[in-house]
Amino acid sequence: MLLNILYMLIIVFYSLSLLGYFIDFIQHNQKVNRIAFWLLSIVWVLQTLFFIVRTMEYGRIPLMTIFEGMFLYAWILVTFSLIIYRLKRVDFLIFFVNLVGFAVMTISVFAPAGDVSPKLNELLILELLVIHVTLLLLSYGTFTLSFAFSFLYFLQHHMLKRKKWGKRMGRIGNLSTLERFSFVFTVVGFPLMLLGLILGIVWAWVKFEMIPWLDLKVISSFIVLTVYGIYLFQRAVKQQRGYSLALLNIGAFLVLLINYFLSSAYSDFHLW
Repeated sequence: MLLNILYMLIIVFYSLSLLGYFIDFIQHNQKVNRIAFWLLSIVWVLQTLFFIVRTMEYGRIPLMTIFEGMFLYAWILVTFSLIIYRLKRVDFLIFFVNLVGFAVMTISVFAPAGDVSPKLNELLILELLVIHVTLLLLSYGTFTLSFAFSFLYFLQHHMLKRKKWGKRMGRIGNLSTLERFSFVFTVVGFPLMLLGLILGIVWAWVKFEMIPWLDLKVISSFIVLTVYGIYLFQRAVKQQRGYSLALLNIGAFLVLLINYFLSSAYSDFHLW
């Protein structure tokens, strides 16, 4: 009952926070912006409390089901948003990132939320697997932020091209800053995902003495890593900049979403 109440409160406060950011997006209302920030802070507190209660209830780290993985993903996005707000005010970025986070939260309602079987739980509580899952979720979070910066670059580019001047364009940020932060978050996310995949391979070999190379989730994960590797190669080695690179990064995030949501449904090896 307590978990259900906490979850409903998270959805309510998350909705109100996004509503506030949307109003600020349209009307440039700083008072509403501050209210939206504090509502998002409440969401983070409630999410953290939810994790603590669930840990105590099931006696394990809540990372083992589809629901828990999606919930942690949303928590990571909220955490990053609060940190970015304090370090650098990028209001539109926070709005777009938490649109993704809220979507994940609402979709998680339809995911299996119950505890796993005792036998499977014994396998999943291995520290190696927990680190594997955590690193991959952190990489998803950083890639989401990278996508948000590239999407804002996309919007700003078209506004400049059509000569649509105004306050809204100034609040999005200049193109060079958006491009730089998009690159920085991809640089952080790429090694996190690479390390997570390596640990997953090691865990599978140690536990089952086999590596499920033909599993759809494994294949799509390496495709995601390859696409982001191409992006980093174009940016760091070939010194490519601008609109085409932003589109490549947006495309890479779409591949990531396919990996996260669709391949999990057809994977015989992964829970999520």
